[in-house]
Amino acid sequence: MPLWSRRAPEPTPSWAELFPVEALVRTQLDDVLIVQERRILGRALAFGGRLLVEPATAVARLRERLAPHGYTPFLREEGGVTWVQALPLVDVERPPRLWLHVVLFLATVLATLVAGAVEGGVALSELVRAPGRLLVGLPFSATLLTILGVHEFGHYTVGRRHRMPVSLPYFIPLPPPFLLGTMGAVIRLEGPVPGRKALFDMAVAGPLAGLLIAVPAYVVGIGWSRVVSAAEMLSRAGDEPFLGPSILSVLLHRLVLGPLPADGAGIALHPVATAAWFGFFVTALNLIPAGQLDGGHIVYALFGRRHALISKAAVGVLVLLGFLFGSVNWLIWAALIVGVMGFHHGPTMDDITPLDGRRRALGLFALALLVLLLPPVPLSPR
Repeated sequence: MPLWSRRAPEPTPSWAELFPVEALVRTQLDDVLIVQERRILGRALAFGGRLLVEPATAVARLRERLAPHGYTPFLREEGGVTWVQALPLVDVERPPRLWLHVVLFLATVLATLVAGAVEGGVALSELVRAPGRLLVGLPFSATLLTILGVHEFGHYTVGRRHRMPVSLPYFIPLPPPFLLGTMGAVIRLEGPVPGRKALFDMAVAGPLAGLLIAVPAYVVGIGWSRVVSAAEMLSRAGDEPFLGPSILSVLLHRLVLGPLPADGAGIALHPVATAAWFGFFVTALNLIPAGQLDGGHIVYALFGRRHALISKAAVGVLVLLGFLFGSVNWLIWAALIVGVMGFHHGPTMDDITPLDGRRRALGLFALALLVLLLPPVPLSPR
């Protein structure tokens, strides 16, 4: 999931300070915009009028011209008027701190190995006495980190292709007793997004790339899993959490194992299948069309300013799911979206050019995947 960098607000300058800058920026617009209105909004300069070139061309020209003056152009339409808003931002790409990425990744490898070993029945005290037993957690750790890594490098690769200043993935380790050993991974976006097409491509690439690993991993893991009797399912209660089924997981169960016996039998998941289930779950969380989740970026690229309304509706659906199915998971996630992420989404530099038909179809398909991946009750004690 890409995260946007936040910078501390700068003090608002006086009009006398900004007027010379306004005149300077105005001269850069002559072959781009017929200026009919002008505004000063804090440190931002806004010019409204009629665009003379395609929005993408306007952004490319103005981005190069305004950067030496410390400004970045953003285009939007309002009431039939095209506005060029010059914000006091420049593309700043921080030097990569490779050591930090490596340290976090290695810590996450260790934490997920521990989580996988514990899931495989190895006690923490035994891991202390015999560190070699960590290898029991290798199938779980390798599967989960591959899914997460491919997801984030999907964002990273497409972001770089669009010349966006994105960082390498930061993996987030979680030590025991946490179930997974990780909170996933994120990339940082240090500058503005060129347009809705670039935003869409980067956002959708992560979930789709991750699923290319998660789906076959789940099929293989289910093939290695065991169908157990109702009595054995009861005996396992309390030893491990219940991983709720989604439409996709049920379909894959049927494909690989066929119908289960009608006597309450269940599936004892192989660690590869368990890791792939969490891959599905993380992908579902990211595809929720709210805030700055991947689904939120997709919705902004598709529907622009209706993003906030759709985000609020998505949170409402999560709350409804929480109460209908008695799942506190969705109530917590809804609270995190409201309290931490919020419903705001920053503009792209070209907020005018809509997505083409192929991208719109792919975006609707990605949001439809959410229905297939979302378990009504994700995690609960047995």
